[in-house]
Amino acid sequence: MELIKEHPVLDIGYFKRHEKVEFTFDGQRMEGYEGQPIAMALHSNGVRVYRETPEMKRTRGFFCAIGKCSSCFMVVDGAPNVRTCVTPLEGGMKVETQRGKGRVAIIPPSGE
Repeated sequence: MELIKEHPVLDIGYFKRHEKVEFTFDGQRMEGYEGQPIAMALHSNGVRVYRETPEMKRTRGFFCAIGKCSSCFMVVDGAPNVRTCVTPLEGGMKVETQRGKGRVAIIPPSGE
């Protein structure tokens, strides 16, 4: 795992003081630091493609890193269109490449 060493806004040393956690990306186990942006953890693990555009099927990845564009939209724990550049990583998260507009997983209430 290669860490980003400098960032114009984030205090990178902040994450080194937090616990290392595991998460999955498209079914593959990865590691990151709790509380760091999901996109930072993915980038540290060599992931550069986060989604595919709906019409043209073009790939997108890390771009603005401040939550203003839609390049880092991914499916996180079943929820599409999550801005991974500003969403904190938590242990056990299931992160997936988003293809198209993304779909919300409908989970029936327990007992049905």
